[in-house]
Amino acid sequence: MKLSNALSPLVDLRYAIGTSLWPTIVDVYHSPSLLFRPAALSQAFMAHIWVLFGNPTDEGGRPTKEGLITPNAHGVVLDIGAGVSRSTLISSVGCQFFPLGHGHTVGYLDRNKVTKYLALEPNTRMHPHIRTTANSAGFHEEDGTLVILSCGAEDVLSTLEALEATQPPADTIVSVLTLCTVPSPERTIRNLVRDVLRPGGKFLFYEHVLSPRKDVAWWQRAWAPIWAIPFDGCRLDRPIHSWVDSVTLVEDDGVETSAWSERRLWGKEGESEENLWWHQVGKFVKRI
Repeated sequence: MKLSNALSPLVDLRYAIGTSLWPTIVDVYHSPSLLFRPAALSQAFMAHIWVLFGNPTDEGGRPTKEGLITPNAHGVVLDIGAGVSRSTLISSVGCQFFPLGHGHTVGYLDRNKVTKYLALEPNTRMHPHIRTTANSAGFHEEDGTLVILSCGAEDVLSTLEALEATQPPADTIVSVLTLCTVPSPERTIRNLVRDVLRPGGKFLFYEHVLSPRKDVAWWQRAWAPIWAIPFDGCRLDRPIHSWVDSVTLVEDDGVETSAWSERRLWGKEGESEENLWWHQVGKFVKRI
């Protein structure tokens, strides 16, 4: 592996500090308690970064997401990172609020195939922005085609309770650069598939994941705890694609079998195998 690739996070960290350190210091001035809340301080730092990189990040993955989400999302769609990925979330810092959520995913939905858009966003201050973006895409709360929920992907029970669902409510689950930071990711994925995704439904994801190359994976694991500190827990070393693939369901007779009737994994076109942010794209269909 080239040393320049192995040390590439240094360039990103330098740029992130250069652009976001001073605004974060200002945040601390307005809310000194941030110094005693490392997670909130990391969120504040990441918030300023995402103001600059949110739209470019979306554009960089546009061809991939157009090939994944637009042709495959259908019916009731649950977006588990509606406002922003969890790693770029901040609700407020003192008296300030950073409008960094862009609600990108809804822009990739085909309105002719999607009947309802369920947006998960714990930060209620983001809801007006999500509402505006979803409305422009043809989804509205007034006619029931838009539902915005103030809970995270890991809080499956609250999602089901809010929807008053007695059976799995979603035909499609979409995750875009979200599972790198959710708590207990393996359990969260399993619960989403088991309790939220309908039989025959699709689990679509675009995530950066642990590389199968041992040299790249070594550097991902080495950088992961360092990277997670300023970037709100974002992990470079999660084998998200493998966790999705390994989800099982228990039959009525107690036999445990794969949750999927169809699996498809592919990479981001043109991406170097030595990229520490190595992406995988997945389309998985839950068995009936």
